[in-house]
Amino acid sequence: MRKILAFVLLFFSMAPWITRPAAGDPRPEKTVLCMWWNTENLFDARNDPNTDDDDFTPEGSMHWTEKKLLLKQMRIRHVLTAIEAHPNYRKYPDILAFAEVENERVFQETLSPLQGIRYKTIYYESSDSRGIDVALAYNPQTLHKEASKAYNVPLEGKSTRKIIVACFSAGKHPFQVILNHWPSRSFDTQWSEPKRLSAAKVTRHILDSLLVRNPKADIIVMGDFNDEPDNLSLKEVLGSSQDAAMVKANSKKLLYNCWSSYNGIGSFFYRNHWQHIDQILLSSGMLDNKGLSIQNDAFNCFSFSKMLDYSGKHPYATYEKRKYKGGYSDHLPLLLKARIAN
Repeated sequence: MRKILAFVLLFFSMAPWITRPAAGDPRPEKTVLCMWWNTENLFDARNDPNTDDDDFTPEGSMHWTEKKLLLKQMRIRHVLTAIEAHPNYRKYPDILAFAEVENERVFQETLSPLQGIRYKTIYYESSDSRGIDVALAYNPQTLHKEASKAYNVPLEGKSTRKIIVACFSAGKHPFQVILNHWPSRSFDTQWSEPKRLSAAKVTRHILDSLLVRNPKADIIVMGDFNDEPDNLSLKEVLGSSQDAAMVKANSKKLLYNCWSSYNGIGSFFYRNHWQHIDQILLSSGMLDNKGLSIQNDAFNCFSFSKMLDYSGKHPYATYEKRKYKGGYSDHLPLLLKARIAN
């Protein structure tokens, strides 16, 4: 009886946090919730003869099976339902972007069992040798898709993921999303840096084209850049800045990096250090309180205890040093809650 009473008291003490806004609220806050997540090898278990996916088959070195895929998909949906239940969000992401997805089918099969939402997908197959792509989904109940396009990154001797641009409107407010998964730091950082510089130049070209048309455009740049905010590709080529005032003053060249005002952990753990290689950057139009804009708590590297390993210091990965662990991903997702002006 005491346990029941304690539970009831705990429930009502938490009620202000778990109840939704009253239906009679005359001006509820309208938001667009964006999510970026490198989901770590969201592969199906079939062998695709056109890509180098042999490792992720039942007979391959990773011994990837339908059962392991189903657990992976359940974990992804677990994160999405946790976001929907979180008091800061209370909904699924309006825009959901994943890195390391093998094909549109496995992407759709991962999202379709979610209750209460039916995402539409935007998917471009890349020429990446492993067959992994950047996948995009959006909620058609809250957003209207205007257009989308995929851009190739010119590299010598090796292909990489496309850069995806999608144009949406939230009510009467247009905005653009640019999605990136730049070449990795495999083998040697300096050897691979020119590849990321090439990707940065493509993204910068896209930005310049959008800003020429509308210098006050609301643009959200998301991705796994495989570089930190102060690295050459981000700071010098793309224009990453941690100073909002400087971004406003140099709106044609600079982007506001959302990590600048964040005090939590990073999205990726490497050599005993939390890294910030997954990033969300914003045009100055997102800082002007018109159309889409952000507040102080807009950005979050989202996690809960089960998304970290037993030590609580690393993401609970699906694989660790090629050994199956059965976790969520080796990256943590990023969230951006943008307010829509009335």
